[in-house]
Amino acid sequence: MGAVSETLRELGERLRQARLAAGLTQEQVADLAGISRPRYRDIETGIAAARATTLMNVSRALGLEMMLVPQAMVPAVRALTRPHDDDDLPAFVSQPDEDEYHGPSFSRT
Repeated sequence: MGAVSETLRELGERLRQARLAAGLTQEQVADLAGISRPRYRDIETGIAAARATTLMNVSRALGLEMMLVPQAMVPAVRALTRPHDDDDLPAFVSQPDEDEYHGPSFSRT
């Protein structure tokens, strides 16, 4: 198994997980990304590579953003997004749950 094949499969699996978490079908993601469902299926299953612009469109359709991260920073990024040992939440959450927000509250009188 080549490194490229493994990379394509890993990327595809991450896209599949994001799609399922978003509650979207392959058809919906493909439509949002401007590609055909068979093309998206091939990317998600790791059968085919995709251009950078296609990956950016697919990522955005899934509510993700692609970034170029310096290799030296990858461990820090992973540490920020990986759950701590003592809980199952990532160290960084972009939007806190409303139940957990304890900021100012306003009432109408």
